[in-house]
Amino acid sequence: MTRKDGLLALLVVVVWGLNFVVIKVGLHGMPPLLLAGLRFLFVAFPALFFVPRPRVPISLLLGYALTISFGQFAFLFCAINFGMPAGLASLVLQAQAFFTIILGAFAFGERLQRKQLVGISLAVFGVLVLIETSMSGQHVKLLGFMLTLAAALCWACGNIFNKKIMHHDSKPDVMSLVVWSALIPIVPFMLCSWIFEGPQLMAQSLIHINLTTVLSLAYLAFVASIVGYGIWGSLLGRYETWRVAPLSLLVPVVGLASAALLLGETLSAMQLLGALLIMAGLFINVFGLRVPGMRRAVKG
Repeated sequence: MTRKDGLLALLVVVVWGLNFVVIKVGLHGMPPLLLAGLRFLFVAFPALFFVPRPRVPISLLLGYALTISFGQFAFLFCAINFGMPAGLASLVLQAQAFFTIILGAFAFGERLQRKQLVGISLAVFGVLVLIETSMSGQHVKLLGFMLTLAAALCWACGNIFNKKIMHHDSKPDVMSLVVWSALIPIVPFMLCSWIFEGPQLMAQSLIHINLTTVLSLAYLAFVASIVGYGIWGSLLGRYETWRVAPLSLLVPVVGLASAALLLGETLSAMQLLGALLIMAGLFINVFGLRVPGMRRAVKG
């Protein structure tokens, strides 16, 4: 990977890591379902007038949009709104990697490797540690934690639809998939906001929208979604997956660090242990049980 592309990859990691802090800030002035709906509205418009529609079956496009876009972000935005720390959310959401492995085994008959079983076991243990710390009389945090896991599961389901889409005869451009799939969850988000948040709160949030919320929406829609996925998709198109994908492990690192610096979030000793176990599980899932380069160094 060239130095320029390496810097672009790190830029995306930082952008996606900061995404969780921006969500937390945006929720100060707008309810979660409405905020998420507006995010996808601005991802879709006006971009869909300039990006061709992906030529994939509508069933696959609907499945992808309703899981990775609607389901994931409905649960994630509500989780953070209900007290899930932004930094911890950035880490727990990475459970999608393990959900994807398990779903892939059922959907495509993929066999689980030893490193994946070890990684999943470590991560599950880390999740159990976090659940235990959340249940110590703090039910709101537990609700936020479980909603974040639900968001990770929806992301994983979206990954399965994404794989089916990418194996279709007319393999679509990443940006066309991002933009046109963003059109689908707008109505479900607005309908759910109307039902659960109420038309009065929706109207008040829109009438009294402040600059902070506007900037949050701009970041979520244009920077994190269009710019972030655009760069990431182009990198995946130019390099092998194993060169690009592991860099996403840095997203929760940026998420935890930015939440600590900008929001003053801290983790207890037990929460830190759970977070480290999940990170270790993610690391083993990607790199295996050996540290990259160590085997070469020993041989040398």
